[in-house]
Amino acid sequence: MPKRQLGKDGPMVSAIGFGCMSFAGFFGPADDDTSLETLAAVEAAGIDFWDTANIYGMGRSERIVGQYLKETQAKVTLATKVGIVPGPPRGFSNEADYIRAELESSLEKLNRDKVELYYIHRREQERPIEEVAETMGRLIEEGLIDAWGLSEVAPSTIQRAHRVVPVRAVQNEYSLWSRQPELGVIQTCEDLGIAFIPFSPLGRGVLGDVDLDPPTFEAHDFRKVNPRFMEPNWSANMDHVRAFRSFAANKGVTTSALALAWVLHQGDHMMPIPGTRTAAHLAEWVGATSISLSEDDLWDIEEVLPVGWAHGDRYSDVQMVGVERYC
Repeated sequence: MPKRQLGKDGPMVSAIGFGCMSFAGFFGPADDDTSLETLAAVEAAGIDFWDTANIYGMGRSERIVGQYLKETQAKVTLATKVGIVPGPPRGFSNEADYIRAELESSLEKLNRDKVELYYIHRREQERPIEEVAETMGRLIEEGLIDAWGLSEVAPSTIQRAHRVVPVRAVQNEYSLWSRQPELGVIQTCEDLGIAFIPFSPLGRGVLGDVDLDPPTFEAHDFRKVNPRFMEPNWSANMDHVRAFRSFAANKGVTTSALALAWVLHQGDHMMPIPGTRTAAHLAEWVGATSISLSEDDLWDIEEVLPVGWAHGDRYSDVQMVGVERYC
């Protein structure tokens, strides 16, 4: 697994990271034993940059990761997040005491005395980002975190925060079907030496070789109320996806590996964090780093999946709450 630098002053980590959100059951049933087996496959593949959050399954994802790390002593660069307050109604807090208390809880679940990267999962709009940066700076000084990051924020927020305490990474959704970060976030990160961490780089399972069946999604599946998975959007989206599958097949690669390779080719400061519930799905995309794409290939992909091709918003109105809009 090739390495990339996590920000200009950060450690070298695997070019592809791993997102542990699926362990909480957001995309279908998940059990702890299967999740631990998946982490073993992730480690065996050389993926050493793992991402979780305190809110995933109300700590379930962190506990599974912590159990694996305790049992195996695996050496990984670990990221977790804070800022979303569970509801109902769901809210957001970037208050210093709340951040510290949640960090202490996360460290206990993760069986760690520090984490390498601590994200503000959602920005609390009423609180100046400069104040939040100072809070994170104190945690760095105390050795509880190595660095901090932001998620689902606008370029202006990144710039303001970075002036106070340097930001190591920004995590926003980015894939062939969600390309909003090209409107300033990616460029801002590159200019400031900040790593850009695309989450959902496979479109929440859409950019794969098997048709999903939205009507069968369980009630708590994150995609159940997502506009892109609802008709008539879903059928229109699948027409595009099937064309991309044919393109991938003609190149002799899996659809998910090609989609991930496309993300990797968008900049050396990018480390996408796909996730999966099973080791079998991991095998479908872990080879993305070995796929070389020429300029002609990139143009061909653009013709098959032109920017803006996806039908429907990437989030429902409820899911969009807390995400910074900047265009």
